[in-house]
Amino acid sequence: MLNRRAVLAGAALLALPLSACGKESEGSSAGTSGAGSVGGTVGIAMPTRASERWLTDGKTLVQGLKAMEYKTKLVYGDDDPKAQVSQIEKLIQQGVDALVIAAIDNTSLNGVLKKAAAAEIPVIAYDRLILGTKDVDYYVSFDNEMVGRMQAHFIIEKLGLEDGEGPFNIELFAGSPDDNNTKYFFDGSMALLQPFLDSKQLIVPSGQTELEKITTLRWDGPTAQKRMTDILNGSYGAKKVDAILSPYDGISRGVLAALTLDGYGTGAKPLPIVTGQDAELASVKSIIAGGQSQTVYKDVRRLADAAANMVDEILNDRVVSIDNSVSYKNGVKPVPAVLLQPTSVDKSNYDVLITDEYFTADELK
Repeated sequence: MLNRRAVLAGAALLALPLSACGKESEGSSAGTSGAGSVGGTVGIAMPTRASERWLTDGKTLVQGLKAMEYKTKLVYGDDDPKAQVSQIEKLIQQGVDALVIAAIDNTSLNGVLKKAAAAEIPVIAYDRLILGTKDVDYYVSFDNEMVGRMQAHFIIEKLGLEDGEGPFNIELFAGSPDDNNTKYFFDGSMALLQPFLDSKQLIVPSGQTELEKITTLRWDGPTAQKRMTDILNGSYGAKKVDAILSPYDGISRGVLAALTLDGYGTGAKPLPIVTGQDAELASVKSIIAGGQSQTVYKDVRRLADAAANMVDEILNDRVVSIDNSVSYKNGVKPVPAVLLQPTSVDKSNYDVLITDEYFTADELK
C-alpha cells in the first residue's frame, strides 16, 4: 500500500505558492483540476448548523468535490465536541479516503486523528487549525490576523484616532476560547489598537482587555449580549460606548441587542461603531440599515474550492500548493497552510457582495 502520509510530508517541502483563487458564483466549483482524478469518498466534518456560513461551506465543499467525481459524507457536530469526535470516528470506520475537518474544540481531536493516521487517511484542518497533534496534514483558511487588522483599522479610521481624536470608550470582544482563530483575530486587532490604548485615546471602562477575559464560548450571540449588558450596567452609568471590537457577526448582533435595550440607536444616544466578520445576511442588512458598522467578508465558497482542490491534489499524489509551511504551528509541528485574503465591507461598499453573487440585491432589501 502507498504510504500517503510519507508522500504528504515530502510534498509539503516541495510545495509551490498557491495561485490566486478566482471568484466562483454560488453552486459552482473550481473543479477542473479533478480531471482524471482517482475518485473516492471524502468525509467532511463541519462544526454547526447554527451559523449560515457553515451551511454554505458544507454545501460548496460537497458541490466542488462532486464536480471532481468524488463522493462525500457531510456531517455537522452542532457545537458538541464529543459528537464531532464520534462523527469523525464513524467516517474513519466507513473508509473515507480523506477528511476535511472544521473543529469545534481544536484540542479534542488528538485521539480520533491517531485512528485516521493509522488508516492512512489524510486530514485537512478547515478554517480552524487543529492543535496538539501530528496527525493533521494541511490547513486551509483565510489570513486571520488580517481579519483582525481590518476590524481595528475600521475603528481607527472612523474615530479619527490617527488625527489625534479622542479619548473614546471601547469594549473588546473575542471569539471562542477553544478556537485557535480567536487568538489570530485578537492579535491582529491589538497590533493596531494597542498604541491608542497606551496613549489613552482609547479607554476600556470595563477594564477587560486580556484575551481570556473577553472570549465568547462557541461564538454565541446571547452570551455576548449578556456580557455587554453586564458591562453597561457595571461600568458605564453616564458614559457612552463609542466602539465595540467584535470578531464575528453573531457576536455583533448580540452586542447590538444589549445596546438597543440600553437605549442606544436614538438621536440622543447613537449606536457605537460595531465591527464583525463573515458577512452574514442579517448583519449585512443591519449595516445597510445603519446598525452594525462593518463586517469582514470571507467568500467561503473560495475557501471550500481551495479545500476541494487540495483534496484532489493529495489523492492524486500531486504536489500540494501551499502559501506558508512554517508559521502555523499547532503545538506539535508547523502545519502547511493555504491562506486566502478577506475583504472589509461597510455601508459604502457592500455592493461587492452583489457583484460576487454572494447575495442578490433582493436578499439585501
